[in-house]
Amino acid sequence: MWAKIMETKNGYTADVWRELFNACALSVRVVPKDGTGIPSEGEACDIYVPWGKTHVAEEILRKS
Repeated sequence: MWAKIMETKNGYTADVWRELFNACALSVRVVPKDGTGIPSEGEACDIYVPWGKTHVAEEILRKS
């Protein structure tokens, strides 16, 4: 199960956050708002993390 941790304004920002979370050994799913499954650079996206790891993602966000 996945929990939504944040929204981004575009795919580029989502990719930057994905790289940061992955560097901290946290799995991430980036889902575009239109639901196509393939985020583009100019499209708003939602970022999801595993349900049991939301506290880790919140700590990473707090330190950023």
